Amino acid sequence: MDRSERFYLIRQRLGQQRSVSTRQLLDELEVSPATLKRDIQYLRDRFQVPIEWNAELGGYTLDRPGAETAQSELPGMWFSDKEIHALLTMQHLLANLDPGGLLAPHVEPLVRRLDKLLGAADDAAEEVRRRVLIVGIGKRGIKLAHFEKVGSALLRRKRLSIRYFARGRGEESQRQISPQRLVHYRENWYLDAWCHLRGGLRNFAVDSIRDVELIDTPARDVPQATLDAVLGPGYGIFAGDRLEWATLRFSPERSRWVAAEFWHPAQKSRVEADGRYVLEVPYADHRELLMDILKHGAHCEVLAPESLRSLLLAELASMHKKYAGE
Repeated sequence: MDRSERFYLIRQRLGQQRSVSTRQLLDELEVSPATLKRDIQYLRDRFQVPIEWNAELGGYTLDRPGAETAQSELPGMWFSDKEIHALLTMQHLLANLDPGGLLAPHVEPLVRRLDKLLGAADDAAEEVRRRVLIVGIGKRGIKLAHFEKVGSALLRRKRLSIRYFARGRGEESQRQISPQRLVHYRENWYLDAWCHLRGGLRNFAVDSIRDVELIDTPARDVPQATLDAVLGPGYGIFAGDRLEWATLRFSPERSRWVAAEFWHPAQKSRVEADGRYVLEVPYADHRELLMDILKHGAHCEVLAPESLRSLLLAELASMHKKYAGE
């Protein structure tokens, strides 16, 4: 029996019994009195387990000031029952954020451990997960092997050789990249990276990577401030060199929703006297912003800039032509 197993057994016996004698622990753990003393002291000092010797009962006890202080054990960590419920809920959130089952193989051992720890609780672990429902729209599948290689290169600071399909152009290319950070955005994963083919920062949809190989060459590091300046200032996932500000006005009805939404860290807003909501956001590429404007239909009006109004009018004219059958 290794040390972690001994810790678990000591904690389990203390939770099950009012007191546990030295002889019982020595017999079950099959260790010397000196080792048992060291184990108990370690649990007290490192994990703050409230183990006390009770002379009246003739054994070790847990000092329980209240029911909610009961602890459950994980290797190297100690959690209360409420914290384990929170961990299970977070696991469920992660599993639902994970479009291709990328995290499940790695998280499942933890879930099984948590299930055992919650075994005697009033709320079963399955019940905790059943009560949380997450509905994701627009998820695109990712190959686990590709995601793992991207993550490995990112953390080990190595380059990647990728075969990438650019959906916007319908073209495929081979290139070397230095990964900088992974971004989970609107149900999908993106990789911010330095592209050695183009000589600049680019944003890659991970699901569009058709083949990937780890290269034993140090990645080029780009400062965080540069990443944010190049890839982060505008609206949405698309980057661009020139920022413009869009001014949008929403109807009083739609304002009740949009006013509570977060569109951009630098957004500006105001509510007009008639209840209409005016939102200003910076953008470098109109494509994603235009999609979000269109989903609000007649409830959203583009006030500025004129170039964005013209793009919207052209899109509406194209839609009208299609639906009018001309």
